Amino acid sequence: MARTNSPPIIHLTMTANHVPGPSPSASGGAGLVCSINGLASEAGAGMMRAGGNAVDAAIAANAVLAVVAPYACGMGGDLFALVQADGEAPDCLNASGRAPSGASAQRLLEEGHSAVPRHIHPAAVTIPGCVDGWLALHRRHGCAPLSDILAPALELATDGFPAGEALAAASADVAGVEGNTDIPPGLEPGQQVRRPGSARALAAVAEGAREGFYEGEFGEGLLALEGGWFHADDLKSPQSEWVKPVSTEAWGHRIWTVPPNSQGYLILAAAAVAQGLEMPDDPEHPDWAHWLIEAACAVGASRPAELSDRADPAVLLEPARLEALTRGVRSGLPAASHRTAPGDTTYLCAADGRYTVSLIQSNAQGFGSLLVSGSTGIFLHNRGLGFNLDSSHDACLRPRRRPPHTLSPVIFSDPGGGRRGAVGTMGGDAQPQVVLQLLARHLLGGQSPDAAVTAGRWILLGETAFSTWASDRRPDVALEAHAPVAWSDGLRRRGHEVRPLEEPPLAGHAHMLSVTPDSTLVGASDPRVATAAVVAL
Repeated sequence: MARTNSPPIIHLTMTANHVPGPSPSASGGAGLVCSINGLASEAGAGMMRAGGNAVDAAIAANAVLAVVAPYACGMGGDLFALVQADGEAPDCLNASGRAPSGASAQRLLEEGHSAVPRHIHPAAVTIPGCVDGWLALHRRHGCAPLSDILAPALELATDGFPAGEALAAASADVAGVEGNTDIPPGLEPGQQVRRPGSARALAAVAEGAREGFYEGEFGEGLLALEGGWFHADDLKSPQSEWVKPVSTEAWGHRIWTVPPNSQGYLILAAAAVAQGLEMPDDPEHPDWAHWLIEAACAVGASRPAELSDRADPAVLLEPARLEALTRGVRSGLPAASHRTAPGDTTYLCAADGRYTVSLIQSNAQGFGSLLVSGSTGIFLHNRGLGFNLDSSHDACLRPRRRPPHTLSPVIFSDPGGGRRGAVGTMGGDAQPQVVLQLLARHLLGGQSPDAAVTAGRWILLGETAFSTWASDRRPDVALEAHAPVAWSDGLRRRGHEVRPLEEPPLAGHAHMLSVTPDSTLVGASDPRVATAAVVAL
């Protein structure tokens, strides 16, 4: 796969009114990487030029993102991934961390909490699974030395990198946070940033694998968190686990994602419901948006009641259940609604001549819990926010349990297992909604990844930006500024409460790649983030 000429990285700029310009789209036969940052995409492409494969590329890109985009992801967060070889079912990795031995819903209730605190409390932190995820991916599918894969990220952490606009804007969120040794307040775009603690952590992984990380400086930081929630034995067991993916057929393709504790099943269920509705071929038509919205509401309303790490995907995706939901949508029956939790994330995808990789990694909300692991400067996620304190609920905070997760990577194939592509996005509650729209545009409407990713989106919002299913009230439909003109009035006539999307990041930062019948790789990165880039070989 090595090449002597290096293809250009295609970067994006955001217009002042948040209407995306053309999405960068690139194609090639040897390899392709899409991510929210050009440094990450180039690191992944560089791995493939040097003889590595798409899995090596995905790990390298994610490691760079952990350094340059700590407001979205990092070694203190979780990871999910799908890896497909042509003609085979995808391998599915759940590298979301479990609650530590000291986790206790009763303890939080006694402290006066009514929910898991999201910030400055160790209850928000489960054992971060990101590094275990990298190691599991590398052991099963990688071919380059791990030290080579992590080298670009280690170099950037050691020597420094120019802050992007998003990092500069987010720096105010962690000004004065204890342990924040890397992100100075008032950071300006282009200002050089060094992350020595992350460099030490990456070197520890490269040299000592999981023991070097989880039982080294990073792990010591977890054990030192106030309250004794984490015990040394918690850090000895890998957080990553290879699991059976879940899938459904829709629009002439098989769609694959991660089973619960991920909410990815909502994508499959909504696609199956939408396939049974009278959707027009034209995405500009209000009925196209209407039926997708109805499908998303029908399957999403029960998410808080049913999603946990014990949820049975066979029950959630049982054909009779989906058929009943489809009949309910056709007849206009309302879906009950319950409470869910928000999130923030980064998604990337990569492919070569053999593998397609769909990888998603997250701190949950921005810089996560606003707790830092010891002297590393690495922020710890707050994925514990997915738990509740109801002892009768399967998602109650308990030791060694995984919380409900928003992360929802997707791979799609032809019915015979031939590779056809990957898609995913950040966006918390909105992830299934965004991916559903992209799949419908690409698989049903035949749009290119470029056109699908760039097109205007609808997002379901509750009373606040992060409470989609917060009450029995049906969520509003928020439309991006460049959504099809006919959607607004058309959706109102169909009974939807419609408003402009005032917080553009809620529409997600999505990436999509497709594998054409002649094995050409075509990828698009989202113009909704200024530093996004796609690199093709």
